[in-house]
Amino acid sequence: MKIHLHNMVFFGYHGVHPEERKLGQRFVVNVTCESDPANDGQIKHLEDAIDYTRVFDAIQHIMEKKQYHVMEECANTIIEALLTEFPKITHVKVGIKKPFVPMSAVLDSVEIVMERSRL
Repeated sequence: MKIHLHNMVFFGYHGVHPEERKLGQRFVVNVTCESDPANDGQIKHLEDAIDYTRVFDAIQHIMEKKQYHVMEECANTIIEALLTEFPKITHVKVGIKKPFVPMSAVLDSVEIVMERSRL
């Protein structure tokens, strides 16, 4: 089974530049969590599944209550937290998009994508 949480928008204080960490900005996060498909037929109740409201809460806490210099560190933190807090998750893919990039270029956004499986 895969659970996709699309276009979660958070206001955070992440970035290399001091202004980014002082003023903050919006980040758009996409996460896909996978579980063992062999267990899909056994899902009858919420406790049998991955509770995506709890997954959202964990991501929100990381994005809004902590501060990171680079988006990669933030994505790694999300991945580690989800694999640690949710034993049913076997694989996580995280995309973090920064819509407003402080650079002299014309571009829509910058996004990093990382993924990892449980060892």
